[in-house]
Amino acid sequence: MKKSLRLVSIITFLTFFNFISYASINSQNDSLWVEVELINPSKSINDGGIKLSPFGGTPPYQFKWSNKNTPLTANEASGLIEGFEYNVKITDANDISITKNITIPAESITENFNSVFEPVVQFMSKVLFWDPFEAVGLYDPIVYTDKEMIKTPEWTAKTDKIFILKKKLVQDGEKVNKGDEIAIVSIDNEDADVVKAPESGVIDFNEEEGNVIFSPDNTKHLIEQGAQYFASITFEEERPLLHPNGDIRKNSIPFIVVWLIAGAAFFTVRMGFINVRGFKHSIDLARGKYSDPNAPGKVTHFQALATAVSATVGLGNIAGVAVAISIGGAGATFWMILAGLLGMSSKFVECTLGVKYREIKVDGKIFGGPMNYLRYGLEKRNIKGLGKVLAGVFAVLCVGASFGAGNMFQSNQSFQIMASQFAVLEGWGFWFGIGLAVLVGIVIIGGIESIAKVTGKVVPIMAIIYVLAALTIIGINIENLGPALSAIYNGALNSSALKGGFIGVLIIGFQRAAFSNEAGVGSAAIAHSATKTHNPPSEGFVGLMEPFIDTVVVCTLTALVLIFTGMHEVPGVTGVKLTAQAFGSVISWFPYVLAIAVFLFAFSTMISWSYYGMRGWTYLFGKTNRSELAYKIVFLVFVVVGASVSLGAVLDFSDMMILAMSVPNMIGLYILSKEVRTDLATYMKKLKEGNLGKPVEELQEDVAE
Repeated sequence: MKKSLRLVSIITFLTFFNFISYASINSQNDSLWVEVELINPSKSINDGGIKLSPFGGTPPYQFKWSNKNTPLTANEASGLIEGFEYNVKITDANDISITKNITIPAESITENFNSVFEPVVQFMSKVLFWDPFEAVGLYDPIVYTDKEMIKTPEWTAKTDKIFILKKKLVQDGEKVNKGDEIAIVSIDNEDADVVKAPESGVIDFNEEEGNVIFSPDNTKHLIEQGAQYFASITFEEERPLLHPNGDIRKNSIPFIVVWLIAGAAFFTVRMGFINVRGFKHSIDLARGKYSDPNAPGKVTHFQALATAVSATVGLGNIAGVAVAISIGGAGATFWMILAGLLGMSSKFVECTLGVKYREIKVDGKIFGGPMNYLRYGLEKRNIKGLGKVLAGVFAVLCVGASFGAGNMFQSNQSFQIMASQFAVLEGWGFWFGIGLAVLVGIVIIGGIESIAKVTGKVVPIMAIIYVLAALTIIGINIENLGPALSAIYNGALNSSALKGGFIGVLIIGFQRAAFSNEAGVGSAAIAHSATKTHNPPSEGFVGLMEPFIDTVVVCTLTALVLIFTGMHEVPGVTGVKLTAQAFGSVISWFPYVLAIAVFLFAFSTMISWSYYGMRGWTYLFGKTNRSELAYKIVFLVFVVVGASVSLGAVLDFSDMMILAMSVPNMIGLYILSKEVRTDLATYMKKLKEGNLGKPVEELQEDVAE
């Protein structure tokens, strides 16, 4: 009996122990927790990382990162900003989740600077890139697609292999499930890959069995957007496209783009399509046909044009266009050109006002630009208070932009591209910056006349180098002209959802043009205000050439080089590196030419923006020699800083300041557009009568009499 009781007790104890153990194990599985490893490998910015190790719960785990570029399946994120908070939601197979807010500590000075500016940049982005149409419910910004394209396995944009659809394992129009084997693709008639359906739906093959899917020797394949896709799967219902982290993709219509393009369209109509009917006259003026050496001012029409062009034709045309084409495809080129043509009218208005409201001191120094016409032009219309506020805001933004995008970004990128081509410069950023600062200092100490003389020589040289290089690439690949034009047209009007659809491509093209030529920003009006002329509209005519040169010519040539060489389809490479690869894909030593062109672009941009920033500075701190000298010293210090350190969000902040300059400037342009139209009518009357030597004001008095 005792033995039986003892046996029952042992069995009961073991049963209870097993139950407790089982409960404990299940409790541990149900309780999800995660270990976090922070990675900060260097003092450089934006190279932080977070590695998560989940425990408990039920695998597999999903990781929903606030960083849109990190996939849902990735437990590790890289390329993160130090000192900036990220959050990630970890979810197991039973839908149990835990959320972590994680910050990688910023250690170096540059990392701390970057982390301070990043929230400011994000706030300014929300304001400038706010979508007014979505806000009022005029359209659905979500990008939908009803199909998924199936890419040829192992394909890359630089491939030298031929891909053939060897065998269809299902028929066209057949419904397939995710994971089904659908085709066999051979590579160079040797290796063969079995391709599986990435999603469920109805399959449609683009090629017949036995046909070549992609060949690097086929021009159409190189140029055509999406030539690497051999089939597609159509869904039963449209579904939104997602970012890697699972967020829904949206095509926003940014406020700042609407602001600039709508203004450009308004001025085009209000000035009677001056961008078209005034183009020939603008060339005559730039050539010096109507120049008067005794007119008030310091520089010629051509020198003012060269100074303004040198500030806009730069890395935005090389790096920025590459970004636009890689994101929006070949179709973005069409909308970029259209935006450039419209922007010519905005430049006409602001450059006319820049001369009209300029102030010429007794010592010959000229102070002009948006600060003047915003303040005094609006004062003349009895809105003095608004004018002073807008002028002050513009001046502050202009100074900030001159130190960042007009200075540090240029020195930083010029060093990067030069060091990438000339290895001896690697690690010598500080001394490169010192040398560049000396060159810039020699020019800007002499003021606008010195700047104009240098840009008058440098701009034609750099333009000739770049244009000839681009035309050479296009000429070598001239057989690609038809496919390239077809890709641009189809991409502009019939773009796939992968590139954002019609609206997405349009916005990308408009945005790149607006950011590149600065039409409506007001910066060019500062340079043009120093022109020798009796007639403000004459400088408006000269100014309208800038968007044409910057966007319609230089940006378009960059885009065509990318498209003609097929580099617009290269994934993971953007900016100046993508453009360099496009040049190098045709002639190996062309990247060296591009490096020199980039250096000249950056140099000329810096000296032009130094003048813009100095005029904003003197408006705020006094129009004295001491004030100007103080600005120049600070500007040269930033040249060295830009070449020496990584800049990150500091430069993003500066870019935002350039865009923000358009807000006060365009308000003034709208208000003053009526008097510009009146001045234009008077000027055209003088032109017909051959009386351009007489100031507009005098002729208006004659007309009144």
